[in-house]
Amino acid sequence: MLSKRLCITGGKGFLGSHLVNKFKKQGYSNISVADLPEYDLRKLDDVIRVYDELAPGIVVHLAARVGGIGANLERPGEFFYDNLTMGVFLMDQAYRHNIEKFVAIGTICCYPKVTSVPFKEKNLWDGYPEETNAAYGLAKKMLLVQSDAYRRQYGLNSIFLMPVNLYGPGDNFNPESSHVIPALIQKFVDAMGGREAARQRMVSISPVLRSSPSSDRPVVVWGTGKATREFLFVEDCAEAIVLATEKFNKPDPVNIGAGFEISIKELVGLIAKLINFNGEIKWDTSKPDGQPRRMLDTSKAYQEFGFKAKTDFEEGLKKTINWYLNTAEVDQLGSLEDETNRR
Repeated sequence: MLSKRLCITGGKGFLGSHLVNKFKKQGYSNISVADLPEYDLRKLDDVIRVYDELAPGIVVHLAARVGGIGANLERPGEFFYDNLTMGVFLMDQAYRHNIEKFVAIGTICCYPKVTSVPFKEKNLWDGYPEETNAAYGLAKKMLLVQSDAYRRQYGLNSIFLMPVNLYGPGDNFNPESSHVIPALIQKFVDAMGGREAARQRMVSISPVLRSSPSSDRPVVVWGTGKATREFLFVEDCAEAIVLATEKFNKPDPVNIGAGFEISIKELVGLIAKLINFNGEIKWDTSKPDGQPRRMLDTSKAYQEFGFKAKTDFEEGLKKTINWYLNTAEVDQLGSLEDETNRR
């Protein structure tokens, strides 16, 4: 496997950059990236150039139009068209170029709005997705349909993985397109007076200073806080994709997750504690909660290719907060070719 020519679509994005590093650490040396601006994967001519110029043996398709609830509500047509065309073009050309394997990355948004917890792969077709991100979820779900059809008719070795919400260092903190964890971190930091003020608060050695009343502005959070989510540290997800690329060759979809559930209210409280936010938290109940509950059954991933998440959630949040306060550029711009499945 180490001698195979790999191509990572969206390899400059959040998950993509971690995945490229993970493959390199594993010993892979022939790794290429198909991403903007060199390749616009919504255009068939550019997709053909990917296969002609990079000549991959294995393609891992991460590229996606992504965003939180607000972005999905405002631009459902873009989320449907961009994700559908990228997937259809890339998988079709994989067959036409006779590649060895296509690894399609789906999303937890493929699942019906109301699904028994934990979500099992067999429940995938039991109903319609949650309305706020149905266009996105169904566009990605069509990759599973195409994967099965191309496997049966053309013999294409294509697999379909469904990661849960991701987080970690390198996440997208652009307020126009970020998802729940980076969006909350940024809201708290802004309310505390910016990153420098937040850094000073977090490094203070005085318990009195760390817990005393402050001038932190209120933070407004969408919804009621009752909805639940599951979160997977980005490096764990990268490990899962490497394992599946090497060991899994079946048509069945596979959940990729951490196997726990936390309410948005609990998540908000935990981030506020870790960042030492002392202000008021207000809930805008006029805004949607999104899907009521999310948590995956991750047993198939362990059974089929030995994946089990390793990173403790609170420790992962600390790493993410520290990265944002000390490493991230002030203005992070989102990319069409950023990775998917984080809402």
